[in-house]
Formats: sequence, C-alpha cells, structure tokens
Amino acid sequence: MIQKLDLKIDNKSMNIVSANIEQLKYIFPEVFTDGKIDFDVLKALLGEYIEDRDERYGFNWNGKSKARMISQTPSIGTLRPCPAESIEWDTTQNLFIEGDNLEILKLLQKSYYKKVKMIFIDPPYNTGNEFIYPDKYQDNLSTYLHYTGQIDNEGFKFSTNSETSGRYHTNWLNMMYPRMKLAKNLLKDDGVIFISIDDNEVANLRNICDEIFGEENFVAKIPWRKRTAKSDVPFGVSQDYEWILCYAKTDQFKASKKGSPRKYYESPDFPNKPWRIHDMTKQTSASERPNSYFTMVNPKTGEEYPANPNNVWRITKDTFQKYYEESRIIFPGDYAFLKISNPVLRYFKEDDQKNAGDLFGFVPLSTHLPTTVGMTQDGTKEMNQLFQSKNFPFPKPVNLIKYFIECVSAIDKSAIIFDFFAGSCTTAHAVLDLNKEDGGNRKFIMVQLPEPCDKDSEASKAGYKTIAEIGKERIRRAIKKIKEESPDYKGDLGFKVFKLDSTNIKPWDVDEDNLQTILEDYISNIKDGRSEHDVLYEILLKYGLDLTLPVEERKIAGKNVFVIGAGALIICLDDDITLDVVEGIVKLKEELQPEIVRVVFKDLGFKGDVVKTNTLQILKLAGIDDVKSI
Repeated sequence: MIQKLDLKIDNKSMNIVSANIEQLKYIFPEVFTDGKIDFDVLKALLGEYIEDRDERYGFNWNGKSKARMISQTPSIGTLRPCPAESIEWDTTQNLFIEGDNLEILKLLQKSYYKKVKMIFIDPPYNTGNEFIYPDKYQDNLSTYLHYTGQIDNEGFKFSTNSETSGRYHTNWLNMMYPRMKLAKNLLKDDGVIFISIDDNEVANLRNICDEIFGEENFVAKIPWRKRTAKSDVPFGVSQDYEWILCYAKTDQFKASKKGSPRKYYESPDFPNKPWRIHDMTKQTSASERPNSYFTMVNPKTGEEYPANPNNVWRITKDTFQKYYEESRIIFPGDYAFLKISNPVLRYFKEDDQKNAGDLFGFVPLSTHLPTTVGMTQDGTKEMNQLFQSKNFPFPKPVNLIKYFIECVSAIDKSAIIFDFFAGSCTTAHAVLDLNKEDGGNRKFIMVQLPEPCDKDSEASKAGYKTIAEIGKERIRRAIKKIKEESPDYKGDLGFKVFKLDSTNIKPWDVDEDNLQTILEDYISNIKDGRSEHDVLYEILLKYGLDLTLPVEERKIAGKNVFVIGAGALIICLDDDITLDVVEGIVKLKEELQPEIVRVVFKDLGFKGDVVKTNTLQILKLAGIDDVKSI
C-alpha cells in the first residue's frame, strides 16, 4: 500500500516548555509516570533544597508569572529576506533583523540555540522620558505589524513610561524579563552577556539576572564613565557613570586581555625548561600572616633575609624546605645574569601553560576600564563623522563594545556577537572594526524594532524614518569606510537583512458559513505576495538551520530546487511537481552524497494525487526518510 505524504512542518518556533521538560526528564527520569511529572517524587529527590514556607526570599512584581509564560509561548511569525537592503547577500555571515526583539528571540531559538559567545545590549534605561513598549507588549508580532502599518491603532498605546504611572517599574520588568530568559538560551556554555544600564533600574536588573542566570554566575558590575561632571543636576551630584552588568552562562566562561609577553630564562641546570621569576613578598602584614613572617636563610651560604613586617613572604616557615627542594626559590647570587637583592620564586613555563590552558599569555579583565574605551561624546563624534549629522542620541562609543568583544573572543575569533537592542548598531560597527584589526572572523546578529524617529529630530530631517533605518545605514557606512581605508582587507564586509512578519503559510480557519470561499482561497496555501525565498527561510528557521548558510539554486525537470548545506536540505516549492523532479532529487543526493538529507515540498505543489502519494516511496527507496511538506 502506498503511504500518503502528509508530514507537515510545524510552523511554530521552538517550544520552550517541551525543551525544559526534556531536560528534566534527562536529569530525573524517575519523576515521570505515564508522561506526567510526579511532583511528590521530584520533591523527594530535591530533599532539603525544597522550600515549603509561604514566606521566602525572592523577587516578585505584578505580571511576573505572565512574563514568564510569554517567554515560553512559541512564535508563529517568520523572518522575510531583504536582499535589496543587504550587502554581499550570498556570502556574508552577518545579520540585521528588523522587528520586535521578543518575537525574534523566539524565532532564533532553534537556529542559534547555544551558539552565541557574547551578548551586548543597551536596553531602555526607564528614565521616564523614553520609549518602552506598547501596553500589549506580550503581543509582539502585532507590535511590529503596527509599526510597519500592517494593522490599525486599535488597542495600542504608544507613549513614554511615565514615573507617575503606578506600573512604572513593573512595565520595565515585564518588558525585560522574557527577553532575558530567551537570550540565555542562545548563549554557549562559555558565553557571557553584558548589559548597559543606569541607576534607575540597575537594582531591578541585578535581581532578574540573579534569577535567570544564577547569583553564582554574576561576573562583575563594571562602572563606565559616560561624561565629565556637569553642574546643572538635581541634588548637586552629577551622575557621570553608568553600569555594565556582566553575567556568565556557566562557570566555563573566562575573560582576558592579551598581556605583555613574560620574560622567561633558560639555564644549564634546567635544559629545555624555561622559567620566570616572581616577587617573593606579599602585601600582607605580619599580624595577618604570622607564619609567613620569618627570617629566610640560604642553605648554601647561610645568608639571612628577614621578612618585612608589612610585606611578609608568600610562603610560610613550614613550607620553605619543600619549596627549596623543588628548586622554586632563587637566592641572590644563584645566577649571575639575575640582578636581585632578595629571594624570588621560580615558575616554569610548562606549568604556566598547563594552568592557563588556551588563555596562556593573557591577563584578567579589570572592572577599572581603560580611558581608551571612550565616553558618550566619543560615540556621538563617531556618528557625526559617519553621517555628518547627529542622528542618534547618546550612542555608545565603538571602543567600549570592542573592548568587551576582544576580552571575550581573544581565543575564539569566529564568535557570534549578538545585540537585540541594537539601536544605531555600535555593536556591529565594533565587530567589523575588530575583525579588520586582528584578522578575526566574528559574526554579528543585530535586532532592532523600527521605532519611529521623532519628527523634529535631525534623523527625521535627514530622511530616516526609524531607528532600524539608522542602524542599517550605519553598518553600510562603516563597511564603506573600512573598504576605503583598507582596500586589501578580505574579511566579511557584508550583512543580510531580514524583517519580522507573520507566517508565509495560510492558517486553516474553518468557517462553515463561508466554507466554499475558504476552499477556493486555499488552492494555494502560501499567502499572496510571498515569494519562494520567503518560504525558504521560514523552513530554515523551523529546521533550526543558520540563516547565513549558503543556498544553491538548481533546475530539475524545469523546476526550482534549493540546495542547502551541500545537500543536507533540499527544498522544492514549485507547482506541478512531477515524478521527474523526485527522481532528479534522488540523483542530486547521489551526486552530493551528504551524510543526511531532508526534503521539503509545497503540500499543494504536486501534479496530481498519484505523484503526491508515490513521492514518499521513491525517496524512501533512495534512503531519504525525512520528507516534509508545508
């Protein structure tokens, strides 16, 4: 019996709840009975870690449970490609996505789950005079469709988040919480997030990050000087600093800067074993470490070296002999080429390399940022130089974000850097500049809502209708500048533009009173005005494939066939598909010989039911079992 081809692709984004349940099942398989969770068993397994009291330490606000639920609700939107607004569409691995970042974060869950090395975001600070999100923040696809003029104003309230509102902090928390939860999923296990914030919400941000990332994964609260002191300020105190909160995904994260090369020595007593020296004293007093306050005696010469009561030895009197026998202590006169007046410690290069691993030769990042990271005035100057006008208020300087990217990707120079509050796209600019400087191949993903520019702003007067337009244009101008200054540079100087939209697939909405019209309209299940490429990239999202994968187009029996990942995915969205097309796909598999191959057709694209019902069997005989239709 011939099996009917009716294997539909799920048009929703990754189901976060299902993913969480699978992780729980992996850790505690015994708590599942008939597919349900036995919470009594789970409590027993967690033992003393269960808190049963009504009053407990925690961070709550009105709407938190709903915000959590929203982060777990799958998206039914899609991302539509815009090659005309892009640069080097066919080859670039950089992305700019226009739309509401909550919906886009959901759509990226499959394709970029645990792939992002670093996130840098500069979210709304909630100062009482800036955009937050409409009251229907949870209906994020509708928010975007409203902004792009695809739905009317009914039910939307576009205004600033006034301090007189009883939900002033609540609105901000409800906006941030689901986005942070989704962002965490995209980070690699050794990934990290940097969040720029001022005093208005830094405490609340710290609380939600402690909950989402875990207090144990708090890395640092880094002060950044944004300006020099002002005099016209409330209370007479100028708020010259902002904060950059840093949280790691897990304890695998390490940040470091390239350090100055250490000087290693070679000596006949340790052939092929380079070593360096280190100060023997420690900035600790005798009262703090009495065991390290002693007179050290050179066993060879009997010369004495008394400890300083304010800077005692790094070793104790009890461990001196052990260190000496291991040749870890060097005295004055042991080596003629060493000009020292006190004992020093010896460290071998092989031990340094073993302890430091991949970070050998690097030094830790300090919360005291160098002045070279710049201030807001530097970011404004950079924008003015690119645009010859002040198109964006208070942009971060490129060097600030570049500094963090360099610290995070010192080893992995192919890292993905993500910013879902992209604004003027300083982060993308920083990635492009750093790659040019050190030969890296880092990729960026920028996400920005097309928030309208104020009609009286310089940006609006210059012709920019939205913040998203400014961000895209900044990337283009930064690329142009690099090409002009470094014409021989061969790095990735492009980016793909996608825009959030509703799914390309018509929903099956049965209305008995109008069934005939619905059936006629469903002759094609692809929405009017949507192209093959629109549907192609929706399929990539649903399969969880990288949006920058190269796509090859071939003609088979006169039909368009898309080949992705050297044959790992083959898609034909043409009409009137015949068995000649199916046989051609089998030959394509034999030609490319991918390890796995998946095939997708348009559900209503087959030339007759016979073709549709026989396609699956032909492909199965060729070893292609993963066949889907949309």
